Amino acid sequence: MQDKTVLSLADAERILDAAQKEAESQGWKVAIAVVDDGGHALALRRLDGCAPMGAYVATEKARSAALGGKETQAFEDMINGGRAAFLSVPELKATMTGGVPVMVGGGLAGAVGVSGVKPEQDAQTAKAGVAAISD
Repeated sequence: MQDKTVLSLADAERILDAAQKEAESQGWKVAIAVVDDGGHALALRRLDGCAPMGAYVATEKARSAALGGKETQAFEDMINGGRAAFLSVPELKATMTGGVPVMVGGGLAGAVGVSGVKPEQDAQTAKAGVAAISD
């Protein structure tokens, strides 16, 4: 039997806290979502001033990163590079930069998604959250 690393609620809170700290230090109004390795929601935080849609988009970015096992920027790059057929992949609804997998113990434990600012800023915020618990 193999052991599987999972994200606890405490892990999700640490991710949210670190990502929020990064966003607030930059003056960014974002939504931050944390999901497990199956893309199921664990935690969500929408900072004051972030549009309501940000919560939905952040969750879908996190889900796409978890299910795809890679940063959503890779999917966006693939599509922008001409592979438009990738848009038809089921369950990957947010193939935009800002979703980052959480790797723990060498395995995929979940993902973080951020929405609300420029793509590279969303990714920067998500990576700050991931850094709070990753290897």
